Amino acid sequence: MLIAKDQKIEPLAFRNAMSHFAEAVHVITTDGPAGRRGVTISAACSVSDNPATILVCLNRQHEFNHLFIENQVFALNVLSADQRAISEAFSGKGDLPQEDRFALGQWQTLQTGAPVLMNALASFDCRIIATHEVATHYVIYGKVTALNTGERGQSLVYLNRSYHGVGE
Repeated sequence: MLIAKDQKIEPLAFRNAMSHFAEAVHVITTDGPAGRRGVTISAACSVSDNPATILVCLNRQHEFNHLFIENQVFALNVLSADQRAISEAFSGKGDLPQEDRFALGQWQTLQTGAPVLMNALASFDCRIIATHEVATHYVIYGKVTALNTGERGQSLVYLNRSYHGVGE
């Protein structure tokens, strides 16, 4: 279906088109005075390698995502293909409380205190350097203060509304 450029793009039409966009799956975590939280996201990318900076997008309409902003730290954990259960739990499937979601993995901290998944493909421990509100989301920039690289393996991606393993 072709939509003319002067028509309003409906949210469902946009989501349907975006379902064809293969996206890496991550769990973003925070901990600090405001509390501990983790959420599955796909909207993340590198911004710069000098200094190492990444960008993540979080839905600000979710009740507790403001904790990331309040704590001013986050860890971006890149999931492997065999970590689908962790992705599903942190996306809200099963309505598990946060402590039960975290119980599904082994966690450590590096520098900021944000939980880092020990067997993630890679984890980026970040301090927030800027935030913007754009439509329904927080756009958060993080300066990488520490990182952990795990074993090589297939990456977990989300495409056509289902999980897939890519690589290796």
